[in-house]
Amino acid sequence: MTEYSLQSDLLLARELADMADSIAIDRFRANDLLVTMKPDMTHVTDADKAVEAAIRGGLADSRPGDSILGEEFGGDAVAAGSVGAAGRRQWIIDPIDGTANYVRGIPVWATLISLAIDGVPVVGVVSAPALRQRWWAATGQGAWTSEYVSQSERSERRIFVSGVTELADASLSYNSLKGWDDEGRLDQLTTLSREVWRTRAYGDMWSYMMVADGLVDIAGEFDLKPYDMAALVPIVEEAGGRFSSADGASGPWGGSAIATNGLLHDRVLEIVAGDR
Repeated sequence: MTEYSLQSDLLLARELADMADSIAIDRFRANDLLVTMKPDMTHVTDADKAVEAAIRGGLADSRPGDSILGEEFGGDAVAAGSVGAAGRRQWIIDPIDGTANYVRGIPVWATLISLAIDGVPVVGVVSAPALRQRWWAATGQGAWTSEYVSQSERSERRIFVSGVTELADASLSYNSLKGWDDEGRLDQLTTLSREVWRTRAYGDMWSYMMVADGLVDIAGEFDLKPYDMAALVPIVEEAGGRFSSADGASGPWGGSAIATNGLLHDRVLEIVAGDR
């Protein structure tokens, strides 16, 4: 198996994100955007499919030996500790995270690109061109963001989670009441919301990127797939935070996400677990 450095893998992911941005932003708010419903009753657009196809094409050229798991065209997930037929290097793609926002013309959406090795995400890129911002990380290399300061110039900076140590001072983004209710954890969310200083539902990838950037201290939601989370994990963790399922399992494989600044994580998990 060819060995690649994390630096080269991250550079490739960022180049693929450039390509994805160009495709997705061109179709954003297009009058002829093609929108259909998948069997799980979630939206898919021609942009979702075009972005994933382009990323897969780029990976086929640059990393032909790697496996791919994508939201629109599938693949076999390789969870941590289980190196199977899909291979130890796996790219995990959500071409447009926040498709419902994309369809409605809301700018909170992003392309998520991750590389997992032996099921552990080690590279993550979250690119949100309608917000004019991108976040990225690789294991041991810190977490970073870039924002446009002019039409052609980006400003890059390293990001870190907050230093908030008490729930009473913390800001929580919970994504949606329905998601917590469907999971049977609405009471736990109510308890948590009473403990914290402030609650909002920023939604989708944005909540987690604000945790990584120290703007929000806790984010959580349910009914997630690995491609919803894999790119978020290294960014939150390299910023100094923690990312787990609601039951405390590390990584993007548990079907849910709790991300915090790390200092609050155990207490949040205790509340979210409730009487379960």
